[in-house]
Amino acid sequence: MLEDRDLKSIQMARNLVQKAKKAQKKLAEYSQAEIDNLVAELAKAAAAEAKPLAELAVEETGMGIVEDKIEKNLLASTKLWDYIKDMKTVGVVRDDKENKITEIASPMGVIAALVPSTNPTSTTIYKSLISLKAANSIVFSPHPSAQKCIQKSVEVLNKKLVELGAPEGLINCIDIVSLEGTRELMSHEDVSLILATGGSAMVKAAYSSGTPALGVGPGNVPVFIERSADLEKAVQRIMQSKTFDNGTICASEQSVVVESCIKDEVVELFKKENAYFLDADESKKVEKTIQLTHGGLNPAIVGKSAKKIAELAGIKVPHNCRVLISETDGVGQDHPFSREKLAPLLGFYTVEDWEEACDLSMEILNYGGLGHSLGIHSKNEEVIRAFSLKKPTSRMLVNTPTALGATGKTTNLAPSFTLGCGSKGGNATSDNITPLNLFDRRRIAYGVRDVETSTPQTQTATSNSTLKDSGEEELDIIIDKILEKLSQK
Repeated sequence: MLEDRDLKSIQMARNLVQKAKKAQKKLAEYSQAEIDNLVAELAKAAAAEAKPLAELAVEETGMGIVEDKIEKNLLASTKLWDYIKDMKTVGVVRDDKENKITEIASPMGVIAALVPSTNPTSTTIYKSLISLKAANSIVFSPHPSAQKCIQKSVEVLNKKLVELGAPEGLINCIDIVSLEGTRELMSHEDVSLILATGGSAMVKAAYSSGTPALGVGPGNVPVFIERSADLEKAVQRIMQSKTFDNGTICASEQSVVVESCIKDEVVELFKKENAYFLDADESKKVEKTIQLTHGGLNPAIVGKSAKKIAELAGIKVPHNCRVLISETDGVGQDHPFSREKLAPLLGFYTVEDWEEACDLSMEILNYGGLGHSLGIHSKNEEVIRAFSLKKPTSRMLVNTPTALGATGKTTNLAPSFTLGCGSKGGNATSDNITPLNLFDRRRIAYGVRDVETSTPQTQTATSNSTLKDSGEEELDIIIDKILEKLSQK
């Protein structure tokens, strides 16, 4: 009997992978209609439990806001299903008769999924639905601080699978959580792909496991308010985004960049929305609360309210304060407000024009945000286009809250809680991950042309023919001489 917790975790990972492998083989026999019915019912089941799952997540992690986590759970279930329901993910997914190429979906198999504590239940629902839609099974390794709510989400989905008579083991969760168990899961020979969402260290571990991975990490999203923007709406959208679930979505705005000609008006609009501008002394106190002495983000502020963070920093703010803002003049470790802050905190920068805003945004992105997202509020399409052309991001969100736009709630981007950052961010894809990323394509290609004889080949053939003819003439002469001698005898 295993007594060591790490060994138990390793063994559990192995057992769940084998269970998932058997279940996936049965799921692979399902038709597209059967798959769709299964996933549609799972989406309904998850949506029905959106509130209790949200409450459990906030209770367990101490992060976020129940009402906003309900919205996340609905985005990961109902809205996601509306987006993916017509996707072809089983059998023939493309038939190009003109070019005589047919593409057939081939399930990857067993998916290993890592889930962050910031969006635990919504990410679990989302990854389960996109995996099964592509005829894969899935095994979760939950974040230790969100283990209960992640396991509860899996229980909700599995209860519905039992009712539907689905193969046992399609959705699994390790309940003895350890680093060793997670490593075993990621490196297991029967795991076909890792879906990793979380911190940089975890994503790097997924990529170095030896198993193909779709990993996405942190973002450091700047948002530029250009002089032609509807300033009131821009500020309202930024506040809505930055306060949504207390800033736990990695695509939320981290720094605001404004032109000097509109600064005063923008500041007043933020104050009207109950944002609090810190003075120099208050900013220093909050900076010490944001960042640990070794330079890492302080986990105590993640997903906490502005009032709670002010309390931790030892400063007093109005009772209705929603966001803390600090005017900032630099980027880097010496300027904590310039980093990713998974909380209602914003750095505030002033520039002279959009060209300077471009340069500053690049500097912010290079400090932990490469490949992720960027926001702009403007009515000037020329500026929007010029601003976007050289930015190393996978998503540029225009006139919309970046947290809600990047995840597909306020845009037509794919609803997703795994936002690829592309090669710039060290990721394998820049997509909002959907079922289309979770199956291989077998291509059947018919011949449409014969190999044509090239000029060099023709020349060689002619040359060989000439040699052959010359050789035959020499042989005829030799034969004639032999016959002549024989006749003389």
